[in-house]
Amino acid sequence: MRITNMRRWWALLVVIYLSIHLAATQHHRKALYPSAHRIKRGTYSLLNPTFQRSVEDVNLLFEILLAGMQIQGAEHTMLIPDEELASLRSVEKLEVICDDVLPKRLSDIRRLTAELGQRRQPLSRQDFERTVLTLVYAAQTLARVSNQHQREAWMDAVIQLFRAIQKDLRPL
Repeated sequence: MRITNMRRWWALLVVIYLSIHLAATQHHRKALYPSAHRIKRGTYSLLNPTFQRSVEDVNLLFEILLAGMQIQGAEHTMLIPDEELASLRSVEKLEVICDDVLPKRLSDIRRLTAELGQRRQPLSRQDFERTVLTLVYAAQTLARVSNQHQREAWMDAVIQLFRAIQKDLRPL
């Protein structure tokens, strides 16, 4: 009788362990930016878009941000004041990322920061890029908000995004 109870306990512990392991595995596979896998424009090449693929792309993104790129919450969300930069063909992917992939609602950004806070592994190149762009969007939104309560909520989001980026940049 005692051996049967021991087997049941071991079986129960194995089931609990496996369910915890499965949940943890699924948590790590959960996409931080799920909208990147369902682009509205229907172009397969824009599925899970990434702007930065080379050092030149990184420099171009820096130049675009320095030129005063604005990410707004309206239908067409990305504006680049420099017409020459805005006309570059490679900017199309950046526009798709800003329009279709980045979270724009505070609730979505809070969900993102909660998931970023729980991550133990470094961000992928795509997720790092999107997190930086989400930080840019949140900081620009914070500058436009006048309501004190909303301002505090956006400030918290900006701080959490900054901390996630800072944590990702630290050496392991």
